Amino acid sequence: MIDFGGLETRPAQTWGAVRLVPLVRPEPIRDLRLHAKIYGDEPSLVALPDKTSYISYIPHAFVASWTEDGTPAAAYGTQLGQPLRHIGIRTRRRMARRVDKDRLRFLPLHLALEGYLALHFGGPSIAWEEWTHQALSHGLSPRIEAAYSGADIQDLDDALRVFEFYPGQCGLLLYVADTLASAFVVPHPEDYQALHPTLIRDLYGELIYEYALFYPARDFIATIDATTVSSLADLRAQAVRREREWAEFHDSVMTEGLLTSAERGQVVYRLGRYTLRRWLPSFERQRENHLSETITDDEGRLAYLKTFRLSEAQSRRGYLLDQLAEHDWHLPSTAEALGTDVAGLGLRLERAGFGHLLRQDIMDAYRKARR
Repeated sequence: MIDFGGLETRPAQTWGAVRLVPLVRPEPIRDLRLHAKIYGDEPSLVALPDKTSYISYIPHAFVASWTEDGTPAAAYGTQLGQPLRHIGIRTRRRMARRVDKDRLRFLPLHLALEGYLALHFGGPSIAWEEWTHQALSHGLSPRIEAAYSGADIQDLDDALRVFEFYPGQCGLLLYVADTLASAFVVPHPEDYQALHPTLIRDLYGELIYEYALFYPARDFIATIDATTVSSLADLRAQAVRREREWAEFHDSVMTEGLLTSAERGQVVYRLGRYTLRRWLPSFERQRENHLSETITDDEGRLAYLKTFRLSEAQSRRGYLLDQLAEHDWHLPSTAEALGTDVAGLGLRLERAGFGHLLRQDIMDAYRKARR
């Protein structure tokens, strides 16, 4: 579970369908720093430790620098230059790779997305007759999910360009059409100012892309009761109160959405007294489901966070895979747990994009049973 302790919200800034909510640290983290390594716009092939490979749009990596004794870490390389231009597919080595004694290069968001793509990737654990030979031999390979670049999200470029930084700002909540799209947290305000432009290069879900096209963000107007104001001190007190109420609203959103979404954590790397983890949600229906990756210190304080909002379809796929794995990929048992029959489960798997894992004659029988 993600602990947002120590981070405070500030009044939001709105542009078109995009609302940006600053996150501020009263005291920055000094012994862990982040900077970006820009790659470009061509697809990348990432070699994973289990000898599988991963192809995706990876425009940049983050490099974390830390100290073992708690002294301030150097924040070198925090200037963002022009993207490097290459031809063809680049090869990257692993999602997280140590490049020096106290430096780790990792691929932001892709750590979290890899956890989702690898979810029950091995496929059926028992050779039930309904599954194809391909499913039993190769599992879910190839596993494919779609996402949009931030450059495709309407209004996001302008919203990020005109954004005004707050003193001590170390993060941001990004809403599209008042739907929480992602959260981004770094250790130090200087890191955030350098990495703020990378939000336009990040990946966003289909839901966020569509909401940006069709639903503008609402303007929340703070109303002050003039009968309670008789001096500048009264006016200042009313303004502070309205700002606090607005901050409390976003605090509750963090608690109810992101905070409760991260339920299954996996340690990726140890960075001195810090730990890099990725998190999977519960995939429950009728609630937000966010993939996330975090760096926390030995007391659980959040130093780094990046999240990806899953669409309803992606949440359904995760939920179905969880249910199948929980019941050893036995269709009758899984169907009973889901409150349906085997034919209904088979067609549900087909709608989710997993129909090719079932034998064709079995799928034909399920369709016939439904007719």
